[in-house]
Amino acid sequence: MSMKKLVLSEIHENLGGKMVDFAGFYMPVQYEGVKIEHNNIRENVGVFDVSHMGEFIVIGDEAEALIQKTTSNDVSLLKDGQVQYSCIPNNEGGIVDDLLIYRFSKTKFLLVVNASNINKDWEWLNSKNDTSAVLQNVSDEWSLFAVQGPNSTKVLSKLTEIDLGAMKYYTLQIGDFAGVQGVLISSTGYTGAGGFEIYVKNEHAINVWEAIMETGAPFGIKPTGLAARDTLRLEMGYALYGNDIDDTTSPLEARLGWITKLGTDFSGVDYLRKQKEEGVSKKLVAFELIDRGIPRKEYQIFSQEGNQIGRVTSGTMSPTLNKAIGMGYVSKDFSGVDTEIYISIRNKNIKAKVVSLPFVASNV
Repeated sequence: MSMKKLVLSEIHENLGGKMVDFAGFYMPVQYEGVKIEHNNIRENVGVFDVSHMGEFIVIGDEAEALIQKTTSNDVSLLKDGQVQYSCIPNNEGGIVDDLLIYRFSKTKFLLVVNASNINKDWEWLNSKNDTSAVLQNVSDEWSLFAVQGPNSTKVLSKLTEIDLGAMKYYTLQIGDFAGVQGVLISSTGYTGAGGFEIYVKNEHAINVWEAIMETGAPFGIKPTGLAARDTLRLEMGYALYGNDIDDTTSPLEARLGWITKLGTDFSGVDYLRKQKEEGVSKKLVAFELIDRGIPRKEYQIFSQEGNQIGRVTSGTMSPTLNKAIGMGYVSKDFSGVDTEIYISIRNKNIKAKVVSLPFVASNV
């Protein structure tokens, strides 16, 4: 099966992007280099093309009811113009996907899901829809740009009358942007560096991208690839679907209890209520290496006594801290901060310790 191309695929190639297959999409993994792009987001401003993400619109009098019964957070708490992070639990307490929920009105919502799960989520949500709500999959109609970093407000404010500086974290506005009407701008992102995500119809994507790059040029804006997106999110301890969370991990095990409102009735809630009552047997923890080495996904984690206690789910050399960091599941007895653990790297157990999150202070 051939990869799906983004509207801007050719532009990314011309910018020197190294293109790879990511979740079936032809995507730029890096341009100048991971460390350069990463540090530029932390200190300045950069832009990701994340148009591979999936978008579902939910409309109707029972739109909120459908979302409430299929997601773990309490969507009834949302007001118009607010955004909520949540997950879609399965019947066994695992996670079908994590997502953002945008509320336009009581009868219209937008769900933004991971690219690798678009078809799975679509089938799951429809299988649970015994309401009058209507689901629309508009994933192929929209492009999405994430402009992130401390200078993102300065750059984007030149392109819109919307007061971006006054937008609270996890809110949305719809308005004119770069001469295009009806653009959705949300104060969200996956980096902890501050910034915005811009949803635009495909026919306007090239013009909007070029406007962002032109306006951002005096600030040194850089196109940024998936590799830096991964190192930035890991420094914040944000879970990545397919690594840190999946169909076999519960939100309570994954430190996502804060988006798991057990007082609401959603798929798998009884399992999670029981798990909350009995306690989890494993927990997702953050760690940093004390000895030299770089942890990678699926590396085994051992106790000081040499017993296997878990596995690594994400790991990298942090460009900001210049030290090896990671996340992984361990038996709950080893999940306390400062607990000494060992990561098996090339058949050698490398000393590490459990730390609190985030690894790097958030800018939002």
